[in-house]
Amino acid sequence: MAIHQKEHQDNETRFERGLRALGEIDGHGGQQVVDSLADIAPDFSRYLIEFPFGDIYSRPGLDLRSREIATIAALTALGNARPQLKVHVQAGLNVGLSRDEIVETIMQMAVYAGFPAALNGLFAAKEVFDVAEPS
Repeated sequence: MAIHQKEHQDNETRFERGLRALGEIDGHGGQQVVDSLADIAPDFSRYLIEFPFGDIYSRPGLDLRSREIATIAALTALGNARPQLKVHVQAGLNVGLSRDEIVETIMQMAVYAGFPAALNGLFAAKEVFDVAEPS
């Protein structure tokens, strides 16, 4: 009952809640990912909006800064998700993470995912920082 309480409280659908969260977190970059799926897998773009953003990111247990730290760490550790990592480095900046916090998060992954994963993550972050607004 408590799981669905928030959804029923505000009458916002998973999709609507997901779109709102996507815009707040990823801004234009997230919408570009969704749009790029339109001609190949439109259903997948809907799943992407509803589940990660409508269900998970919208939960009350963590703030968006904490969620982005966890996401940046996970994508860095995966080591094979550079485009998604770049989107979430930008998302981290969007939700108030500093460049130093992002760099420290990625560096921490050297302990758990190895130096190659952390190094690749740092280079991905550098690419985002090079085109982002100065902080």
